[in-house]
Amino acid sequence: MFRQLCGTETSLWVEKGTDMIGDQWTERAFEDYLNIELRMAANTVETYIREVREFILWLQKTGYKASAVEAESVSEYIIFRQSVDCSLSARTVSKILSTLKSYFEFIIQVGQRKDNPVRLIDMPRLAKHLPEVMTVEEVDLFLQEIDCSTIAGVRDRALFELIYSCGLRVSEAVGLEVSDLYFEEGLIKVTGKGSKERLIPLGERAEHWLKSYLVEARPGYCRPGSVTGSLFLNRLGNGLSRKGMWKRFKETAERAGVSGKIHTLRHSFATHLLQGGADLRSVQELLGHSDISTTQIYTHLNNNDLQAAHKEFHPRG
Repeated sequence: MFRQLCGTETSLWVEKGTDMIGDQWTERAFEDYLNIELRMAANTVETYIREVREFILWLQKTGYKASAVEAESVSEYIIFRQSVDCSLSARTVSKILSTLKSYFEFIIQVGQRKDNPVRLIDMPRLAKHLPEVMTVEEVDLFLQEIDCSTIAGVRDRALFELIYSCGLRVSEAVGLEVSDLYFEEGLIKVTGKGSKERLIPLGERAEHWLKSYLVEARPGYCRPGSVTGSLFLNRLGNGLSRKGMWKRFKETAERAGVSGKIHTLRHSFATHLLQGGADLRSVQELLGHSDISTTQIYTHLNNNDLQAAHKEFHPRG
């Protein structure tokens, strides 16, 4: 697919023999590959480009060519990165290797090599970290702490109520527009990773606070001459940023005496659904996970709950 889209330009690049992503067109071609072929999120694309730039700089210093790199050379690069940063975690190493794997797949697609050396390298084993979640009572405590006598409070209540009720990522909440709300159908359209869209049912509370926000608060944030379709606005009339959301969440969580991050609301959404009896496949669809194994982490949380209950209440616990 990618080679068909690139056409003649790819052939010209290969004939030049350039295998450095620092070349302006080459970097743009790799970026197109990540966007078109792999359908990665914008933040992920930016990270991959940055990581490959570092790899190319290392290739230039060592005299290796990307078209001839072997698995041993990639391992040598990882050792170099670890020597520069002693705190480099297994998770970061795994991300670097995933990035390089995509880069070499790109090189294969444009005809510079026939194999991917990263496929011969074992990924580091990652410790499984269970996501932090709030109890239902803690979520209620957090939401009730918001002062809804101000337009900022109404906005924040609608924002966090929506994130929890629909299990949204922060980036998905930031990207919401007014036109994504379908009150008659009781749905909201969300654009997730890789620009994939999904429809999520709106709960009664989320719908109530969204309608209150649109009538009572959002008009107060709109500025004369400013035209924006963003759903959640800041005091300047622009779309509320991630930083703004994080700040509001932290302030409210501290007042409520609960711990967590905005993403904790998404983890709590999934956990509470499964605890209530929802099936794993439905939760996967609601969260927008492409692989059900990503959703299965929440079943471990339930297993821990079962173990705790068994230990506390069973006579043989």
